Amino acid sequence: MNEPAAPGLGGAPARRIEIVEYDPRWPGEFASLGAVLRGSLGAVRIDHIGSTSVPGLPAKPVIDVQISVATLTPDDSFRPALEALGFRYRPDNPDLSKRYFREAPGRRRTHIHVRRAGSLDEQLALVFRDYLRTHPATADEYARVKRELAVAHRDDAHAYTEGKSPFIWGTLREAASWAQETGWQPGPSDA
Repeated sequence: MNEPAAPGLGGAPARRIEIVEYDPRWPGEFASLGAVLRGSLGAVRIDHIGSTSVPGLPAKPVIDVQISVATLTPDDSFRPALEALGFRYRPDNPDLSKRYFREAPGRRRTHIHVRRAGSLDEQLALVFRDYLRTHPATADEYARVKRELAVAHRDDAHAYTEGKSPFIWGTLREAASWAQETGWQPGPSDA
């Protein structure tokens, strides 16, 4: 069970960091949510990203969704629709390359990352996911890193996230070479 830890973004109680074994229901949970989002948004792409999108990869049980839109400002093309679906906008998110939404209290943990279509951050999330999907040894190493960090920073989401940065950036360097060698391009939108 996740117990409240230190306050999280926006003063909400943070959840204890817990890495669980891969759950084969995660793709279906994303697919159901993706269909609802597709019906409500005029997004360019809607993709399952993050660790729950990589088959076999242990993860925090959070469905990460990347919604690609033509522009982040004004936000009236996506914000009202996401809020109507019960997602809570997080204006205090420090990453200005996206708009960030979370689930309403009591609902399934979901992080919505709205990014500009074709932006660097949109592409990085997709190539990182696809690289892990095709390089199981790297995914296994990522699982090891996440488990160690979850133990070391059980109640500190910021330290956990920062601790993953060296691995993520190193993997992104490898993924960039792989993308050039293979001619990688994002596949079709997941939803």
